[in-house]
This record gives sequence, C-alpha cells and structure tokens, in this order.
Amino acid sequence: VVAFPFEDIYIDRRHILHTLTKREQKIIFYFALLTASLGIGGIRAIVCPLSAYNLEDCGPKELLSFFNWFYWLINLNSAVVFVSISYIQQSVARNLGFLIPFVSVLMAMITIHMVRGEMIYKPKTDSSLLTTFGVIASALKMCYIRYRYFSGGVTNWLDHAKENYGGRYSETQVESTKSLARLFPLFAFQILYRTCIMQIPSGYYLQTMNSNLNFSGFVLPVAAMNVISIVPLLILVPILECINSRLFSSKDTGYSPAIYIVVGQLSAALSVMIAGFSEIHRKHFPPVEQTLSEEVLLVSSMPCFHLAPQYILLGVAEALVTPSCSLLSFWLVPERIRGISMHFLTLFNGAGCFMGAFFVQTAHAGTQGNWFPHLLHEGKLERFFFFLASLMMVNTLGFWAIAHRYNNLNQEYTNEFRGNLPEEKLLKHEKAIKHYDSVLESSPILSSMEKT
Repeated sequence: VVAFPFEDIYIDRRHILHTLTKREQKIIFYFALLTASLGIGGIRAIVCPLSAYNLEDCGPKELLSFFNWFYWLINLNSAVVFVSISYIQQSVARNLGFLIPFVSVLMAMITIHMVRGEMIYKPKTDSSLLTTFGVIASALKMCYIRYRYFSGGVTNWLDHAKENYGGRYSETQVESTKSLARLFPLFAFQILYRTCIMQIPSGYYLQTMNSNLNFSGFVLPVAAMNVISIVPLLILVPILECINSRLFSSKDTGYSPAIYIVVGQLSAALSVMIAGFSEIHRKHFPPVEQTLSEEVLLVSSMPCFHLAPQYILLGVAEALVTPSCSLLSFWLVPERIRGISMHFLTLFNGAGCFMGAFFVQTAHAGTQGNWFPHLLHEGKLERFFFFLASLMMVNTLGFWAIAHRYNNLNQEYTNEFRGNLPEEKLLKHEKAIKHYDSVLESSPILSSMEKT
C-alpha cells in the first residue's frame, strides 16, 4: 500500500492526489521493500514446513514428491503473475500493478483467518531455536575451557554441551543439534547457487531491458521473460514424477537428491556462462529506440528471445535443486527440529541474495562501473558473468566432493540421526525387558531359583 503513490497521481491538471518530493517517495518505497521482505521471509519459513508436517510417516520418496508439487504450484502462480501483472504495470497502469497484489494478499489473510484452527502446529518444547543456539554456545565455551585447562577429547565438539561432559543440555538436545550441524555444509553451498538465481532480477533483467522486446508489434513486459525460466520447472516436475513412479518401487527412493543438486548447480553455472556469451552477442546488433514505461531507451536490436537459453537452464536448476534441498533439510534431522532446519535453509537462501547484491556492488565499485555498468553498451557485463560462472563451478565441485554424506536415505542412515536419541534407546530397552519378563513368566522349564 505505501508503495502505491511513488509518483504524482493526477485527477486533472489542477487536482493532484499527492505532491511528495522525490526524497519522500524514495523513503516510502524503501520502507515498502523492507516490509515486503519481512512478509516474504515469514511465508517461506512457515508455509512449506507447516504443509510437510502432515507427512511425518512418509518416506523420502513421498516427501520428494510433495516438495516437487509444492514448488510446482508456487511457480505456476508466479507464471500467472509475471504474465498478467507485469503487463498491466508496464502497459496499462503502473499503480494498478501494486493495487492487485494488495487486494490478493488481503483476501489471503481473510482466508487464513477463517481456517486458522486447522493451521496450528505445536512443536516440541525442547526444540526452540534458542535451545539450538544455546547448545552451540555451550559447546564452544566448554571446548575453550577443556582446551585450556584439561586434556582429553570427545567424538564431536558439540558433545561438550552434554550434561555428562560439563555442559547443561541433555543428550537429546545435543544429538538433535548435531544432526542439524551436519546439514550446514549443504546450506553453505546453496549461498552461491542462490546468487546465480538472483541474476534473473538483476543482471538478466538488465540484459532483457536492453534487448528488443518488440514481438510482432507487441512490446513484451520485461518481467515476462521470467516465465521462460519457470516453464522448464513446470515441465520437468511431472516428468521426474513419472520416471520415479515407473522405474522405482515404493521402497526405493530413486536417485539421490544430492545428485539432483549437483546437476542443478552445474546447470546454474552453465546458465551464467551462456549469459556472458549472450552479452557479447547482444553488442553486435545495431541500437534501436524502444519505449518502456513512457521512457525512450536506446537498446540493442537483438530479439530478447536470444536470451532464452540462460533462463531455461536456471529453470532446470531450480527444478532439481530446490525440492531436493528441502527434502534433505526435512528428512535428515529428528522430528523435533525439522521446522528449525527448514528455517536455516531459508536463512542461507536469503544470505545468497545478499551475496548477489554484494557481488554486484563490489563489481561496480571495484571496476569503476566497467563490469556492471549503468549503460550496458559502455561496459563489460560479460566479465562479471564469467567470473560468477567460475565461482559457481568451484562451488559445484566442492559440493560434489561432500555429496556422499547425503546420498544414502535408507532406514539405517536415518537411524544415525533419529534412532540414537536416548528416549528411543530407553523405549527399546523397556520393550526388551518386558519381552524377557514375559518369557520368564510363560516358560515352564525354569525353576524358581533360575527366575530369581
């Protein structure tokens, strides 16, 4: 709502709804961006885990199917938005493009309020985020004390936080935190991948805006090019589901999600590399004038569809990486901290967005606008893309080197994370005692002395 009046709105020449200065408009607009980012972060951190909690008894194959279709529906909605609202905002009325999302979100809030009783999930009391951070802080503190004053070690540095090692946390809490810590390398390798994905609204957007958007007399919205990156995901998800259901039995998990992540990250690196070659190719076309949002720009005459391969490859990457990361984040931790694990995945994805902004600002300032110029035909944007593609290749090789940690999703592997918790051990022990007692009571060949 506050982003709506970012320019003067006229009823007629003598009646203006507002006369905000440019500085006031910028303050309002950036405040709107901040509130939108808080809302998006909350939705991403809550909605997906909340939906997946209904699948606690399902195996990894069913969970992967859920995450595939979950992100398929999200991207289907995004495709509709990029086609419809972006066209309205660019060609009909710019302010109407802000009003439509406001009305839709308001209707969503009313709907959620009506069904709020069915959307409440109460996690375990000892699974809070503060407990997780407390275990890490306690382990670091005890590590320092033992390193300085005592000798002897433990199998894992987080074990220092256990009560029997001088810490103040139970074995259950520490073991849960250890299972989450095993996922941190997976999260870390998603930062640079997310930086590549963020090239769609930054570097790729500039390329598209400086290309010929005229298609048979119809000027395409710049944001409509995002649909090209969504189409591969909409096509690949049903194909992958069909392959998994036909080739693998219900007990088989199919290909490892880690393999999907490696292939997806490789596709993202290839996309950014092709973007560099596309930028070189774009400069060979003569410039033409193009009107966007009532502004005349001098752009390349290269049709924007020449940029389609780089968008398609990023769409393939998203179809492979995002559902697989969600599956690993949800499956490879105990039930009590699954929500926290999904939150950390969202947090690291957000860190990738900040990393992308940092790279852009550093490239612009460090090369004095040469690698990320204000006017693309005056700079070398392709060098920025080649640099990012090189980093992404190194990132892919690094994840491939540790992918074996997340390859095996069978019951024996998950028992390492879930079956070794003390309450589960105690439960098995009690069952064994009850079984032994029943054998003693029902056995006629044991004497009273043997029973005692």
